[in-house]
Amino acid sequence: MRTRSTALAAVAAALAVSAVPTAIPTAAATTTAATTAGAPGDVVGSAPSAFHPLPGQPTNTRAWKIHYRSTTADGTPNVVSGTVIVPQDGRTGPRPLITYAVGTVGLGDSCAPSNNLPHGTAMEANLIQQLTLRGWAVVVTDYEGLGTPGVHAYTVGPSAGHAVLDAARAAQRLPGTGLSPAGPVGIMGYSQGGQASSWAAELQGSYAPELQVKGTATGGVPADLLEVAAFNNGSYGSGLIFMAAAGQDAAFPELKLDSYLNPAGRLLVAGMKEHCVAIDAIAGSFKRISDLTTRDPLAQPDWRARLNQSRLGRTAPAAPVYQYHALGDELIPYGVGRRLRSDWCARGANLEFDTVWVGEHVSGVITHSLAAGNWLADRFAGRTTHPDC
Repeated sequence: MRTRSTALAAVAAALAVSAVPTAIPTAAATTTAATTAGAPGDVVGSAPSAFHPLPGQPTNTRAWKIHYRSTTADGTPNVVSGTVIVPQDGRTGPRPLITYAVGTVGLGDSCAPSNNLPHGTAMEANLIQQLTLRGWAVVVTDYEGLGTPGVHAYTVGPSAGHAVLDAARAAQRLPGTGLSPAGPVGIMGYSQGGQASSWAAELQGSYAPELQVKGTATGGVPADLLEVAAFNNGSYGSGLIFMAAAGQDAAFPELKLDSYLNPAGRLLVAGMKEHCVAIDAIAGSFKRISDLTTRDPLAQPDWRARLNQSRLGRTAPAAPVYQYHALGDELIPYGVGRRLRSDWCARGANLEFDTVWVGEHVSGVITHSLAAGNWLADRFAGRTTHPDC
């Protein structure tokens, strides 16, 4: 799912034929832009890019790297980066747009999808290609702090939901894409992307009601971070706990994560901020919170309140939802997914739930990618939903 010279040649070719609306801003300019006037979804800067599912693999698409305005979990303006991909298939009329939320890639800026999609090294690029082959445009957010100044706000649900919705706005506002602000939009994501896409679904009705969202396909959703942390404590997924702690601390500095860490914990978290998920997951595996802290931050009221701020299920999405979860998920308990389903159903959501009977967490995104895409295709076609609450 993951040659550089070919990718660079594609970028050079794009530069030769594409107008550049505005230059990609520097880190200082990005920080300044976050504090100046503008609306969420406004494009701060863009430049031609490329989309390759594998190194050098052609896709008959145009791509742009963008920086766009968004909003933090606490409502402060920020700037997020991402990638817009549009098929070059001669299609006329409204083209569906998928705002795509990737699963965990890591905390280091080099892990950002926008840094890997041009080179064929992005982990979910083949899944994204399934969408472009349907003739759909795709925008992929990098999330807050991933590829932009600061530490990635990993697992901070409201921030991620804002970034996903504002990516759609930015793609529709970007000159040269042929996308219309009145065009149909689908939301899609799995794992961390499942959290982000689910938050986007919950927030859309109030935060971005003008988007013509037809549905959300979301899977492997870590809807309750405290329960997910308890499940992974001491297991081979325990590195995700410390990545999430770093992400929450980045969003909410008053949590003072460093004051809870012992020397081994400080060393681990500092390394995680520089690397991608493969190294981070291995480095943090089979460790208990007590191994790396002087006291458990997750037992403190301020930490619990912030983690509960990212809990899903309190608001029914305005548009239909297709939710799926692997029965044998070893990272995000199946019960967490079922509870989200129950919470959404209790609030009147138009929801179809699908159990992935064979497989585990990572395989779920692959085996159900076709079903998720077909479900979104039905929404774009205006077909009737089949809720099973």
